[in-house]
Amino acid sequence: MATYISYDLVEFGKPVQKRERELPVPKNAEVLVRVRRAGVCHSDLHIQSGEMNLGEEGVLSMAERGMKLPIAMGHEILGEVVALGPDADPAAAPLGKTMLVFPWIGCGNCLACDELRENDCVAPRFMGLVQDGGYATHALVRDPKFLVDVDGLDPDTITPHACSGLTVYNALRKAGPVRDGEWLAVMGTGGLGLNAIAIAQALGHERIIAIDNRPEQLAAASAMGAHKVLNSADPDALEQLRAMSDNRLLAVIDTAGVPATSRLAVHALVKTGRYVCVGLHGGDFKMPLPWLPQKALTVCGCHVGSSLMLRELVELVKTGKVKDIPVESRPLSAVGRTLEDLAAGRITGRVVLNAD
Repeated sequence: MATYISYDLVEFGKPVQKRERELPVPKNAEVLVRVRRAGVCHSDLHIQSGEMNLGEEGVLSMAERGMKLPIAMGHEILGEVVALGPDADPAAAPLGKTMLVFPWIGCGNCLACDELRENDCVAPRFMGLVQDGGYATHALVRDPKFLVDVDGLDPDTITPHACSGLTVYNALRKAGPVRDGEWLAVMGTGGLGLNAIAIAQALGHERIIAIDNRPEQLAAASAMGAHKVLNSADPDALEQLRAMSDNRLLAVIDTAGVPATSRLAVHALVKTGRYVCVGLHGGDFKMPLPWLPQKALTVCGCHVGSSLMLRELVELVKTGKVKDIPVESRPLSAVGRTLEDLAAGRITGRVVLNAD
């Protein structure tokens, strides 16, 4: 019996465990990949804990939502094609080819999936959450259409784009363009925030303010090209933000998603401003309802992105316009320590696990 190694979440709130499992044989159009890289995302900390903070609405329980353990987390996956199911198109997934995995797989039978908006599916089959992901030596992908050609790109830096890059790319599209003299703010400068700065510049944004309460992260944001930085812990952060943006802050990408960041955003945005939240840290979003019509604000959420968007993003990266965020390479066996470091705030940019 052929086996593989998987680092599984066996019990919510506990460290992942190394397990030896039977190597799956791909069926139908499935593709088996040998994991070469796996990015470590902050959302895995929420998954590992088994819950999310819903503020006044209580707690979202992963178990009550149907998540079953054990499972290998990890949704930023770069894998080498090693086996195909009988219905898989070998031209779309050539044996031996290393490809980026689109992990936000839907049910395949709804309007969202038909329109290739798999991330909007109400019965998702997301890898690393509903089905096994990349914290393992091998992973099973449902169809070759969820594999993206990344020939010529660095394995370490392209891997986080399956989630980190894709999420903020979608958020930037929702935020829309800003005109000359107007500003974009990126709240939170972890992996998502740094990628938001890099991709925003590639899309033509020329006035970007990075906001965080950690000086070392703001230094990283400056290095990525943020034009101005703001420490949100300052007592007069709102006044500073208005002054920095010449009171022309038109768009905010919030990669943290906490009451403090949302409050700062809606108070600083000017009329017709757009607030896009992708962060999952939790709590309640509150603002005076009359401001929605009076300030003509747009408030929206953004959940990862579609397979079409990932292909668009990869093509943008291939142009060389997207600056690489800091990426640290660690062995796959370091996944447990990496999750601990991420929870403690000891990581700048992204850690990518190397399974070669």
